[in-house]
Amino acid sequence: MLHISGAIVVEGKYDKAKLSRLVDCPIVVVNGFGVFKDEETVRLLSYYSENGGLIILTDSDSAGFRIRGHIKGIIRNGNVRCAYIPDIYGKERRKASPSAEGKLGVEGMPDSVLLEVLKPFSEEQEQSDSRLVTRTDFYEDGFTGRADSSSRRDELKRRLDLPERLSTNGLLDAINRTVDYEKYCEIADEINKGQ
Repeated sequence: MLHISGAIVVEGKYDKAKLSRLVDCPIVVVNGFGVFKDEETVRLLSYYSENGGLIILTDSDSAGFRIRGHIKGIIRNGNVRCAYIPDIYGKERRKASPSAEGKLGVEGMPDSVLLEVLKPFSEEQEQSDSRLVTRTDFYEDGFTGRADSSSRRDELKRRLDLPERLSTNGLLDAINRTVDYEKYCEIADEINKGQ
């Protein structure tokens, strides 16, 4: 079980049920798009963001990214971080058919994937002495500022098992939470050699 300071935000009760077996921290359910109208939940999210931090863990589909963006927009103060599940196609066991985009949500992710995604946020995670990847690194490695930068970023996301909908800033944040600078350089070099 991972010990995480702060709280994790998820879309629904089945996501919470799945995570409650894996992490030792509060899990806040926003009931999908209900967070757009629920002032009490917004106050709770604000409280956690200012007292220990808030980790947003929504599905990797368009709805999950809309909910994530909304939460990041309404929580102005405190510590708000994002965790991303990979794009894995399939169907959750309790559902009759796959989601509209065909991707598994948090509830359908294997335990091992969720633990790996949340590991960088755990209290046990050691801080690396490796330097962070910057926007300048992205530019110099061709992930921004070129005609083919978008396709290069897509390849980087694929190699790191990150969702395809991830923005450039989100990708940079996710890289700095999941791999060290040396690993990033290795992957960037492989992509540059393949171009």
